Amino acid sequence: MAKSDEAKAREQRLAAKLRENLRRRKSQARARAAGPEDALHPDNPDAAKTGPRAEGDNGDDSGAP
Repeated sequence: MAKSDEAKAREQRLAAKLRENLRRRKSQARARAAGPEDALHPDNPDAAKTGPRAEGDNGDDSGAP
C-alpha cells in the first residue's frame, strides 16, 4: 500500500469515527433534552408515566417487601 493510499484509508477511518461520535452525541443530547423520565425509560414510554416507586416496592402486589 502506498503512502497516499494509507493516508486516504486513515482519513476515511477517522471520518467514519467522527460521524459515529456525532450520532452518539446527538442521541445523548436528545435524551437529555427529553427530560429525566424519558431518559430512564427510553424503550417503554408508558413506564415513565407511572412515576417513581416507593422504597422497598418490588413491583408486585403480594405485600411482601
